[in-house]
Amino acid sequence: MKKLLIIPMLFMCSMVIGQSKKIIGKPIKIENLEVAQNDFPKVMTWYEAKKACYALGSRWRLPTKDELDILYKNKIGGFADGYYWSSTKNQGYYYAYIAKPIAGLEDYHNYALGRIANVRAVRDF
Repeated sequence: MKKLLIIPMLFMCSMVIGQSKKIIGKPIKIENLEVAQNDFPKVMTWYEAKKACYALGSRWRLPTKDELDILYKNKIGGFADGYYWSSTKNQGYYYAYIAKPIAGLEDYHNYALGRIANVRAVRDF
């Protein structure tokens, strides 16, 4: 019975590792950040986004509002024409900042944590 449980578990681990490599790709280094080369393939809630970034391992996380600004100022490409989650919360527990990295600072909004937006992972180096 134990052998039968190992096979599905190995399959799930290989799927997570495969997705991690595809999302992280060749990280882009700017200032003190590494930025994943690709977005996650689907939009997600803030809670799902935090969990998905954490699942990448090795300190990957959602960028802060200021880090999204760094991506804009450094003209990091490959972003969808849509909003991206930041880890920066506002107005208590119910909202976080989102931004369009291609639009810049003036395009930050409070967004309910249960709504969906794009996700790009970052980590310190």
